[in-house]
Amino acid sequence: MGSTSDKVSGKANELTGKAKQAVGDATDNRSMEAKGAAQEAKGDAQQAKGHAKDAVKDVVDKG
Repeated sequence: MGSTSDKVSGKANELTGKAKQAVGDATDNRSMEAKGAAQEAKGDAQQAKGHAKDAVKDVVDKG
C-alpha cells in the first residue's frame, strides 16, 4: 500500500471505530465499544505508517 492509501484507510478505520464506540456506549454494548476502540487504534497506526512512508520518501528524494 502507498502512503496515501495507508492514510485514507487509516482515517476510515479511525472514524468507523469512533462510530462503533459511540453506538456501543449509547446501547450499553461494551463489546462493540471495545471493537470500536481497537478499530480506531488500527486506524491511528495505519495513518502513522503512511506518514512514516512519506518521511522516508522525503529523505530519499533529498539524498
